[in-house]
Amino acid sequence: MEPHRYKINRNAAGQRRDCAAIRELSVNASIKSGRDVIIRTENWQAAIKFYQSALGLKAKHHSPGMVGFETGSFCLYVEQGPPHGPVFDFYVPDVQAAKAQLLAAGCVLIEEDPARPRCYLRDPFGITFNIAAG
Repeated sequence: MEPHRYKINRNAAGQRRDCAAIRELSVNASIKSGRDVIIRTENWQAAIKFYQSALGLKAKHHSPGMVGFETGSFCLYVEQGPPHGPVFDFYVPDVQAAKAQLLAAGCVLIEEDPARPRCYLRDPFGITFNIAAG
């Protein structure tokens, strides 16, 4: 058998880190990833039925126009509305400062609604994400 070609992630005491511990690591000192992924569809009821019946996911969140499913690794939220592709969550200490920095780096503002709170940006490589205070 060939040895593994990847490095096993270990903490300062040399103990192996599990996925939950790795998930807590920040991408940047001021940006932390969340567990939420949001998709939006105009065929909302069919999407909910699909995730419940085909994948066997259990709804953990219900609100008008949105249902959330716990998958184990992440929470999948299905929102009613025009599609925009999957959206990943990132938490930042200052949304406006992060938004300005990301726009300057080449991101495009897709949607913003401080009441939700929502600030969707698309990066230069096509990934859409939400930045929120946290």
